[in-house]
Amino acid sequence: MKYVERAFPWLLLAPVILPVVVWGGLIYPYLVPKTLLFYALSLVSLAAFALLVAHGRLFYWSRLSRAETWFPAALLALAYGASIAGIDFYRSFWSLFVRGDGLLMLSCAVSSFYLILLSADRAFFTRLLYGVSIVGAFVAVFGIGEWLFSGGGRIGSLLGNAAFFAGYLGIALFATLAAAIGLSGLLRGAAFAAVALDVLAIVLTATRGTMLALLVALLVLLAYFAWRGKGRRRAWAAGALAFFAVFAGLFFAFRSYLAQVPFSPVARVAAISTHDPDVASRLFIWKNMVTEIEKSPWLGVGAEHIDVLFNRFYDPTQIQEQWFDRSHNAFLDYAAQYGIGGLLLYLALIGSFFLAAARFARRGERTLAGVSVLLAITYATQNFFVFDTISSFWLFLALLSVFLAHSLEDAPREVLPLPSWTRFLSWPFALILVALIVPVSVRPAFAAYDLAQAYAYQLTDPAKEMRYFSEGTALGTYGNLEYGYEAYDMYANHQATALSGNARVEAYQSALAILTSNFNRYTYDARTALYLAHVLSLAPSGVPIDQNLLSAALARAIRLSPKRSQPWYILVNLALSKANAYPVGSPARASGYQAARDLLTRYEALVPTLSEPHFVLAEFDLASGDASAAAKEAAIGKADYKSDLETALRAAGYYESVKDWKNTVFFLSEVVRLSPSDMVSRYDLAKAYYLSGDPSSAEAIVAQLRTSDPAILDTDQNFLAAITAYERTGK
Repeated sequence: MKYVERAFPWLLLAPVILPVVVWGGLIYPYLVPKTLLFYALSLVSLAAFALLVAHGRLFYWSRLSRAETWFPAALLALAYGASIAGIDFYRSFWSLFVRGDGLLMLSCAVSSFYLILLSADRAFFTRLLYGVSIVGAFVAVFGIGEWLFSGGGRIGSLLGNAAFFAGYLGIALFATLAAAIGLSGLLRGAAFAAVALDVLAIVLTATRGTMLALLVALLVLLAYFAWRGKGRRRAWAAGALAFFAVFAGLFFAFRSYLAQVPFSPVARVAAISTHDPDVASRLFIWKNMVTEIEKSPWLGVGAEHIDVLFNRFYDPTQIQEQWFDRSHNAFLDYAAQYGIGGLLLYLALIGSFFLAAARFARRGERTLAGVSVLLAITYATQNFFVFDTISSFWLFLALLSVFLAHSLEDAPREVLPLPSWTRFLSWPFALILVALIVPVSVRPAFAAYDLAQAYAYQLTDPAKEMRYFSEGTALGTYGNLEYGYEAYDMYANHQATALSGNARVEAYQSALAILTSNFNRYTYDARTALYLAHVLSLAPSGVPIDQNLLSAALARAIRLSPKRSQPWYILVNLALSKANAYPVGSPARASGYQAARDLLTRYEALVPTLSEPHFVLAEFDLASGDASAAAKEAAIGKADYKSDLETALRAAGYYESVKDWKNTVFFLSEVVRLSPSDMVSRYDLAKAYYLSGDPSSAEAIVAQLRTSDPAILDTDQNFLAAITAYERTGK
């Protein structure tokens, strides 16, 4: 038992390393390994704790007498209740590979909170702070290096996403500040250097929410010193506040210029306005999320079902992303999933840092009290714009736990009196917990590995891809939804055009099987319904289509997310396919075309300011011989156009067909800007410039292509001859 007792504190500290755990062999390599390892560590920690309690080891049981220590347990209980009454408890419990934020993760995080609370002493407090400081500094240095060697741009370091990276460091840097309190000399200087690295890395992520959170924390600190400080400190704080006021005024006055600065952190902050596409999109989502929350205010919809609410109000004219499973506001996420009670308990967790700070202040640890308050302010502010991952959420709860434990450290250790027979039962109980690692961590890891391998071989070795796919689904994990999503992406975006013959048929049947299974299982998932309909519409030639299944999938996709364009376009294409089966000029063909046009008109009425449907109708009218109606629709589409690759491609195709070269140049320029690697469109832009009377611009593009992709020039010998002659003569 002494070995278990010695290992136990280190098991509780082990999640500190989660931010550096990355495995490229898994699908979603930045998050999945972290989540699965955390599950395993949690189960082993619980097993060790059960053995220690049953064998009479001492713990700080009296700490549980404080009301604030029960907030995490209350939140967990409410989360389970809301999820049982919610949309789908299975999904709520397991979540997805890409997120891992379901009830299982919450259960593990809350258990970690209590194990730390009951066992943390001064030595553990110090070790945790030192460990977070070292890991945070390493992750920050890695991110800074990534920024330097990638030539700038937003960075994700070892967390794979800029917002996740910044959110983690926004908490870790306060652990480093807390660690610095007990250090001196070079070690203290090293701690402050680590804080500086954390701040620099956050700035380089260009994550506006975390940068704003740090600014708010700094202003709160300066305001406190200006109010309660003395002497030189008070003067410095007042001067700093005055400086920030002037700086903010100048920044606002010149922000239109600063938004053009080729340094992402400055440009993104300067671009903040209600007209900024990201900001406008977030505001629209938040407004509509509040409306959806009002429909289920007490229990919400259960964990991991925010996407259901999002799909209801998704509007392509207001939202850039296709599929959201978070509102990018943690407070709204808690309210949506667990109702008003969930939001209040989440606020109570953050507020617990203030309670710990009050105790620190009363016994003279004012610096630690300040760190606790600033941590809470930073976390709350940044999570108004982002959401947690396992790395940041565990760290938040772990720091809350040790801060509360440290503020209550005068409580004595005690033995929990249990009957003697519990010692014997504790061993099989501990073994059961350890054995749960297999279904909770090991099998999902194999499933994620198989999915990654299937994706890797989708074109180079379809037989191997399908073998991995089959093996992964046979594991029976909670990854079936993501298997369906990835199977769709593989088939619809790659295999349907790259494969032929029996290989394509097998790929189609593989994707169809998993999507059909998910369609029947997850009746609330609009994404699965749409993907199934699209795969059915892309059936290989000669393979019969289940028309009833196709109709059901399209009907569900439209019912669950009515403003999405894809299911409407599929319906239009099906109507056109049926119409084209009849002779040209026949009443049946004309009726089919009219049915297709009616569908487009209905969708256009749902989203009247969406540009793309107008260009679809323009193409339709042009094909029907009504050039005047086509021109009117295209004019409306151009007036409503917002930067979008698919719309730009469609618009460019329409204007090219009517030989309107000026508009063709405009939209092909958009395509090239949004998709710089599209050399075909770049070459088409050169032709459009030439035909619009601007051969010098065409020449400049061709000169670039002669270096970057000379082979593409041979695809149009007539234009190549014309532009070559212009290069020689200038005429």
